[in-house]
Amino acid sequence: MAEIDLEAVTKVYEDGTEAVSDLNLKLEDGSVLVLVGPSGCGKSTALKMIAGLEEITSGTIRIGDRVVNDVEPGERDVAMVFQNYALYPHMSVHDNMAFALKLRKVDRDERDRRVREVASSLSIAELLKKKPRHLSGGQRQRVAMGRAIIRRPQAFLMDEPLSNLDAKLRLQTRSQIARLQRELGVTMLYVTHDQTEALTLGDQVAVMSRGVVRQIDPPERLYGRPEDLFVASFIGSPPMNLVGARVSREGGSLQLSFAGFTVPIDPELAAGQPALARYVDRELVLGVRPEDLGEANGDARRTRIPAVVELRESLGSEIYVHFDVEAPPVVTSQTREVAADLSDEAVEELERQAASRTTTFVARLDARSAAREGDRIELAIDPRGLHFFDPDSGRRIES
Repeated sequence: MAEIDLEAVTKVYEDGTEAVSDLNLKLEDGSVLVLVGPSGCGKSTALKMIAGLEEITSGTIRIGDRVVNDVEPGERDVAMVFQNYALYPHMSVHDNMAFALKLRKVDRDERDRRVREVASSLSIAELLKKKPRHLSGGQRQRVAMGRAIIRRPQAFLMDEPLSNLDAKLRLQTRSQIARLQRELGVTMLYVTHDQTEALTLGDQVAVMSRGVVRQIDPPERLYGRPEDLFVASFIGSPPMNLVGARVSREGGSLQLSFAGFTVPIDPELAAGQPALARYVDRELVLGVRPEDLGEANGDARRTRIPAVVELRESLGSEIYVHFDVEAPPVVTSQTREVAADLSDEAVEELERQAASRTTTFVARLDARSAAREGDRIELAIDPRGLHFFDPDSGRRIES
């Protein structure tokens, strides 16, 4: 296995489109780095540049101790797994998996041994005599993974390998990828549009937007401390609730006002984020994750927020309730980009809420909650779960 190191890598197409800009990434030997972001953000282009399938405009790519800028794809010793499987239809599963070893003139007995070994680890040993047309989508993807694993390359590059699978197969195959990566200790760069895949597979996750990495961090930090409004909007399902708020000082303490509510800022939180003091009597963007909004249940220590349930979603283990607050949504280039990635309807809904000056919030409640659509309930914000962003730059306010 080997490290992969990208230094100031840029890709500009002939028409002037800058697909990737000044990309700096480092994959430690044996680690998993996931690139995640909206369609067209440059993540697949970055992967293809590492593989040698796209030429770079500037910068340096190292695999192990070699600069590979001018090295042919077949000489880079990396294996790619694509979303479309790319299997040879006229070959059996066995021959598909053994093909790269045959080209390397590996002895037949050794080829057969390695095919059986990898097939067993992927639970496809019983499929070795079948042709790809007789396999399900999940089986084909496992064959494609096996064909990559059997080569024992320095690194694995995976380009949305699970996107063609249904939800159950995605979960199963994702678990297999994670298990195999741990067992083999391989270096892996994984590209996906699915944030669940990103957060569960990656040792590090890089969120990309318009060819630029917005944040790269371990999954728990990425989710818990997003560095800007784009990451806050993109990471999380349901996403973070965002609303404009005003900071004021009451006595020696800071407080927030939004949508007619006033929420004290926990002194310990304020002490850890001294830059908040600069926003006294100014506007900022307040972010609250759905899990930090819960039913008040008589808790007098927290600010109560009355809400009318507009929509109730039961997931069995938890309930999401949607309700409106009388404040305009946060509309910036970053939040528009996230909405556009979802659908045209999401952009229209953002504009509708801006025109009506109402923002839809989501709260995650206990599965035993009796809240139903149309009910008036009281919610409370966990003061430890507040996030603050500058409304102009979109950057996180911390120090």
